[in-house]
Amino acid sequence: MENITKSNSGKRPGLLVLQEWWGLNDHIRDIARRLEDEGFITLPVDMYDGVVTKDPEVARGLMMAMDKSEAMEKLDAAVRTLKANPGVSNVGAIGFCLGGFLTLSLACTNSDLKAAVAFYGNVPPDTSLSKVRAPILYVYGEKDHHIPASEIDRLERYMKSAGKTCEVLRYPESDHAFFNDTRKEVYNPKDAQDAWNRSLEFLRRNLK
Repeated sequence: MENITKSNSGKRPGLLVLQEWWGLNDHIRDIARRLEDEGFITLPVDMYDGVVTKDPEVARGLMMAMDKSEAMEKLDAAVRTLKANPGVSNVGAIGFCLGGFLTLSLACTNSDLKAAVAFYGNVPPDTSLSKVRAPILYVYGEKDHHIPASEIDRLERYMKSAGKTCEVLRYPESDHAFFNDTRKEVYNPKDAQDAWNRSLEFLRRNLK
């Protein structure tokens, strides 16, 4: 399917792939490989400098200890790396949980980002959203006990009032992390496949 995403110049879209709070684990690397198979040039970004865990308390500690300004500098550098690749057309980002929040945050600060797909990440404040230029696709499971539905409503309401492009996918039967096929307790294969297909369509449309 690679030829679907190539531009007339033969270049392909570049994508940052941003981790959940567990670290840059095999699940995120697998997502990056799947995106490569779909014709994207991917750059998974390691926010924890090699640390990976399966312990939620350790993951929480790693996330809380992460310096936000340093994290954004790392992401800006990753965008520059993709932009410098002669085979890359435009640059976008896709992230999950923590990575969803980082994807939205990057869209608020980096004008080189041309599309952002956030799976169940915390939503930045309206003052940050006011700076978004890239189209956003937000993916949300309505059984999510970590992120209130009111926050997704706020995102949708603010982006619409500001005249910015934002699509929200809501899945009534899915929980937080429903895309993660290594977590059988929350994984929803039907909704995950639908979200994947619609994410690919969104990215291809906006990263030509």
